[in-house]
Amino acid sequence: MQFSILDLAVVAEGSDARQAIANSVTLAQAAEGWGYHRFWLAEHHNMAGIASAATSVLINHIAGHTQSIRVGAGGVMLPNHAPLAIAEQFGTLATIHGDRIDLGLGRAPGGDGAVMHALRRGMSRNDDFPNDVVELLRYLGPAQPGVAVAAHPGQDTNVPVWILGSSLYGASLAAALGLPYAFASHFAPGDLDEAVRLYRERFQETPFGEKPRFMLAVNVIVAETDAEAQRLRTSQMISFARLRMGRPGLLPAPVDDIHQAVPAAVLPSVEQALSVSAVGSAATVEQRLGELISRYRPDELILVGNIFDQEARRRSFAMAAEILRGRA
Repeated sequence: MQFSILDLAVVAEGSDARQAIANSVTLAQAAEGWGYHRFWLAEHHNMAGIASAATSVLINHIAGHTQSIRVGAGGVMLPNHAPLAIAEQFGTLATIHGDRIDLGLGRAPGGDGAVMHALRRGMSRNDDFPNDVVELLRYLGPAQPGVAVAAHPGQDTNVPVWILGSSLYGASLAAALGLPYAFASHFAPGDLDEAVRLYRERFQETPFGEKPRFMLAVNVIVAETDAEAQRLRTSQMISFARLRMGRPGLLPAPVDDIHQAVPAAVLPSVEQALSVSAVGSAATVEQRLGELISRYRPDELILVGNIFDQEARRRSFAMAAEILRGRA
């Protein structure tokens, strides 16, 4: 089973976007040596704590500073873009970096109505998502004589496309198109069980895939002790709580008592949203990952680990890789 990293180029308090991007490069370079298969970045807008808004630009930067790890989008929010523009961007990336580029597609806008207006895209674009995906696949596929529009670069690059989702909608679309499917269980696990079942049961073999390929997203924080890992996790919990309360910001430093940092009325929803997690010592994380793998039988895990201290973050991903390599 392959394992990968999802990174948002998170900006920590006391830092800035330049340092966040440098941290992502350093992590990707290290991940390559630890045996991670992919390093994905995600598109979010109007969030000071995330530096991966220009996702294809950052993918190019990180691919240029690594050698073999796959680099891609987890994902591009397709309603924000014309399919042709994305095909040209990722076709260019594949032309530069070869068969190392992935394209995960999301249906969410990655921002609110004000963001949609600023991007000059309407919220109704969500309704065109299936057609936009098919159009994009056509641009990245074999040349078609006589078509009015082709992607240059783009056509014949066959950049692998994934459908991302946190609901049954994405699972159904991925199954119908025969595409691999990644579920955003790291922050929205509510429909996880049903989505996995539906995707596997309804999967149709197409030129894009002969069998289902399912990726499970898991929050993973590994430290020397359970207590240390749980403390490191408080940064992510506070950040998510602030997002839920409409006050997104930079990644905060960890705290000793989460109850002092997150209102009691909000904490249960945060814990539920982040419940697909493996947090603790190596032994604890190994056991929890084993439970998740046994239950969902993913073809691949993609790990999320937003930790304030960069040394602790790299150590966590290194320890997680050692655990997962041991399962091979």
